[in-house]
Amino acid sequence: MRPWLTRGLGMAVLHGIADTALAKAAVYHPTGLLTVRIVVIALLVGAAALWGALDAWLRREDAGRTWLLASLVAGWGSGVLYVIGRGILVDQAGTAELRPALTGGAAFTALLVLIPAGLGLLVGARLNKAQPEEAEPEEERPSPTPRRRRTPSPTPRGASSVSGRAARPAGGRATRRR
Repeated sequence: MRPWLTRGLGMAVLHGIADTALAKAAVYHPTGLLTVRIVVIALLVGAAALWGALDAWLRREDAGRTWLLASLVAGWGSGVLYVIGRGILVDQAGTAELRPALTGGAAFTALLVLIPAGLGLLVGARLNKAQPEEAEPEEERPSPTPRRRRTPSPTPRGASSVSGRAARPAGGRATRRR
């Protein structure tokens, strides 16, 4: 199975369960769920960020595109799961609830997956991956012998030499032969 599909379906299941549980809790406590909603959203954000950081830490190939596609799958998948869960467990919601769940609800869920996963990818890439232990210790090799330094020449580079090169004229400029 494709990695974006597994991550998307996993996040869709998490979000679908959370939305359905919040809808069920709203039946019993219609006004007192603000703190519970905040905690649930924080847990969902934390799950996406942790999973994204883990992918980056393990150096998964093409993790950014994987999480982009996974967020789209999670948005639509959680919308469908929310309508199914609400229809079965809460108040027998019908297909009329499907359109809002697949538009605004899906967009919100996609952002709730994409942004934390992207931040997790940034953080996870900065973490040092543990190096696997080597089977045998590396043998110490002797360092190579240093190069011998050449002794400096007694005459400067621009001066005439005895080897047969012509010296420059007194003006310091070379003359062309015609």
